Amino acid sequence: MNNSVDIKFYLNSFLQELSAVRRLSRNTIIAYQNDLEDFLNFCDEQKIKNPDEITEKKIKIYLVFLNNKQLSKTSISRKLSALRTFTKFLVNNEILEENPVKQISNPKSRRKLPEVLPLASYLEIIRLLNEKEDQKAASLVKAIFELLYGCALRVSELCNLKYSDFDLSRGTISVQGKGNKFRSVPIGTKSIEVIKQYLSCFPKSNGSEFFFRTLNGNKLYPRLVYNYVHKYIAKVSDISKKSPHVLRHSAATHMLDNGADLLSVKEILGHENLSTTQIYTQVSIERLKTIHKKSHPKS
Repeated sequence: MNNSVDIKFYLNSFLQELSAVRRLSRNTIIAYQNDLEDFLNFCDEQKIKNPDEITEKKIKIYLVFLNNKQLSKTSISRKLSALRTFTKFLVNNEILEENPVKQISNPKSRRKLPEVLPLASYLEIIRLLNEKEDQKAASLVKAIFELLYGCALRVSELCNLKYSDFDLSRGTISVQGKGNKFRSVPIGTKSIEVIKQYLSCFPKSNGSEFFFRTLNGNKLYPRLVYNYVHKYIAKVSDISKKSPHVLRHSAATHMLDNGADLLSVKEILGHENLSTTQIYTQVSIERLKTIHKKSHPKS
């Protein structure tokens, strides 16, 4: 049997387990598949025919293979982590006796701080949308911005919201995050006003309806959200990243800037580990340093 067929067979079984047993999101499963694609190519190049030929020595050669592709340390770490999870699956299913990746550490890299959109730039976007002649289109884009920033949602969470997830009287949304875990996220009064404006243009008949619809009546999809966000951030800011996740980063950073405690921000963001949220404290410190340098006479 062809070696790539063997590896692909086990990889497909692994991806099926991620979906059916661990119930990971489709985007996460695609990410695993993409990160393991390089390993399949490496196996072809090295003529690895069976999983038991995957040794620690071969993994070290694989790291050289990835380095030769001039990938960043972050990308290599991510691909190695995906491979580690895959080989653990092989061990758990008694296809391998030992995990050959277990003793191999990810390359150390300094975590890059996320870019943040200044509050003034965000308010300028809202002003531009308020001046937009097509009120129906404006209400859609404003509601998208308000929930991505006002509630710090991920774009996948935004697109999958149902009408029944909203409790405007209590000012909360029930959000299904990573790992199908639900969390309750507060909605501010200004965001509620924007949501009501949106509902006046896009009325809902039952709770099972997806909350967001495109102008053509279809379910909102991530690419369209990205296009809207990129378009309007480009009008008001020169930050390099103009994706929906920038609004989530900005919301977390602005909350910490204004005195929110880390645990509360963690719950709002739906992070599993506090260490993931702590990156935003570093962003706030760096922002304070910049402000100090620009404005303090002794800086």
